Amino acid sequence: MAVEDKQISYRIYTVAIGIFVMAMAIAVKLANIQWVEGDYYRKLAKERTVKNFVIPANKGNIYSADGSLLATSIPNYEIRFDALAPKAEAFEKNVKSLSDSLATVLGKSSSFFENELRKARANKNRYYLLARKLSYTQYSKIKGFPLFNLGAYKGGIIVQQETVREHPIGKIAERTIGYERTSSNGKSDGKGIEWAYRKYLNGKDGKILKQKIAKGQWKPIRDLNEVDPQDGYDVISTIDVYIQDVAHHALLKQLQEFEADHGCVVVMETETGHVKAIANLGRASDGTYYETTNYAVAESHEPGSTFKLVDMMAVLEDKVADTSTVYNTFGGEIRYSGKAVRDSHRGGYGKISLARGFELSSNTVMVQAVYDNYKNQPSKFVKHVNAWGFNKRLNMDFEGEGRPFIPQPSDKRWSNISLPWMAFGYGVSITPMQTLTFYNAVANNGVMVKPQFISEIKEWNKTIVKVEKEVINPRVCSPETIKKLKVVLANVVKKGTASKLYSKDFSMAGKTGTAQVNYGKRDGTKMHYASSFVGYFPADHPKYSCIVIVHKPSTAKGDFYGAGVAGPVFKRIAQKIFTDAPSTNEIKNLDKKIPKQESDYDSYFAKTQNKLKVIPNLKGMSGMDAVALLGNLGLKVKVVGVGKVKKQSLEAGQNLVKNTTILLELS
Repeated sequence: MAVEDKQISYRIYTVAIGIFVMAMAIAVKLANIQWVEGDYYRKLAKERTVKNFVIPANKGNIYSADGSLLATSIPNYEIRFDALAPKAEAFEKNVKSLSDSLATVLGKSSSFFENELRKARANKNRYYLLARKLSYTQYSKIKGFPLFNLGAYKGGIIVQQETVREHPIGKIAERTIGYERTSSNGKSDGKGIEWAYRKYLNGKDGKILKQKIAKGQWKPIRDLNEVDPQDGYDVISTIDVYIQDVAHHALLKQLQEFEADHGCVVVMETETGHVKAIANLGRASDGTYYETTNYAVAESHEPGSTFKLVDMMAVLEDKVADTSTVYNTFGGEIRYSGKAVRDSHRGGYGKISLARGFELSSNTVMVQAVYDNYKNQPSKFVKHVNAWGFNKRLNMDFEGEGRPFIPQPSDKRWSNISLPWMAFGYGVSITPMQTLTFYNAVANNGVMVKPQFISEIKEWNKTIVKVEKEVINPRVCSPETIKKLKVVLANVVKKGTASKLYSKDFSMAGKTGTAQVNYGKRDGTKMHYASSFVGYFPADHPKYSCIVIVHKPSTAKGDFYGAGVAGPVFKRIAQKIFTDAPSTNEIKNLDKKIPKQESDYDSYFAKTQNKLKVIPNLKGMSGMDAVALLGNLGLKVKVVGVGKVKKQSLEAGQNLVKNTTILLELS
């Protein structure tokens, strides 16, 4: 018996000790949670019920040089209803009037909304969807409706805001305007102006505190934000909508006609380097064309005959040959290390001057001019090429700029044919924008300026950053050389390879190019052509320079040369700018009055003199005049399209309220 009692006592002690140890462990754990890990768990609990959400800042707008909207942020609002937030008395008092009000904005009957609101309350729905994709005006009205005007906690209104980026002028220049996006892994990337100038456009995000009300559902704790978002600055681009429209459609027409793979066109203001238009169109599988790649900036390839201006500048500057120096074309073919250099014209041109060789784009003449004078010192010629910037990127603001390649005599790949091949634009690789920059330097009397896409950054009417002209090279060559180059470039159009483009109404100067691409490749890729034309206009007093390149024009169309494929695009742009504007080289009868212009001005002047108290009728008025008139009246103007006013968002005769926004549709 005594033994059994001892065993029982032993077991009791063992259990007691175990319970004591467990109690101590629980006590230690509780103390640890309370004093050591308490802050962590309290923070975790709070984060799971209340946390800050980011309010994205409104991006700044991107404007064209003439004030048209190229990209803007439009807020969309989603309205939901926390049916349990209002007290019963407040709900019953306001539900009918709230339903009546919602019916006026959302287009359904009052009885429909009353039914839905009551059903949501009966089902204890704390996240009932009322409406999506509302404008700011609609949101403002709804926020002031009965019950909702009591706020989130007392009225139950839940507002979600989403900002959408829109391009009012459509797809034109879409690739240059660009985008910013966040990928699935959370990393941001983008293209064009949107990405390059994001630090100005994006502004600073705000914060709003929300409380969890159900799984995946959160609502604001208070009506005020913890941190208000700061809107981004506006970016003023150099793009001119009118010139952009002309360039885009001129390129598109030619690509369609020649069933080409892709192409690009750039129009640049000679003195400043401001890019007034840039179009990059690639062909889709269904035969349509759209902007996919910024070919003008990103695509580096062999330029062909447009590179011959480099030859001319080098030999004239070094005075090793002159425009009058005569060369024998040897029946249209000469050989270097067993490799043939041929003229496109069979039989050659006989004996002709260097200037005439350039005008006719004779490969044999231009190669001799370079090879004969630099074969013993090729580095002297290549030094010129490097000095003119062809061996390095332009360092433009856009990412993805193509990498140029200029063979150097010190390279292992340099061979006996490197110099002669370079002379007619082969064995080198440069971007269209580099070629245009070089030609623009000639048009600009030897001053090479960097292409610019942005003129300033603004906050309303306040300039934050002014983008100044950037001179890359203040003097690419002597004034004497520039003068001679301008003559031969003008003669290319007057009596050379581009003579079909000549017009007595407006002068142009430039150079044709037809490069074979993928020649000699053994990887299965087919050889094709890149047809180009680059130059400036007017020829005597250049205002704009322009390059056009069309890749893979169909040879079945009977013409794949630069003059016939790319040249007409160049001519169409020059023609539209200087004849439709109108503007010409030579201005006569400055004092002569044009009845139509006088009538338009009188009409505009009369409207500006009247102190209008109502919205004027703008239909049929020039877009520029309409913007100026409305600006003087204190209205904010948004413009879509080009031309004359077709439609206005505020009807004529409405009371005029300053700072109101009016949308004009032009056509």
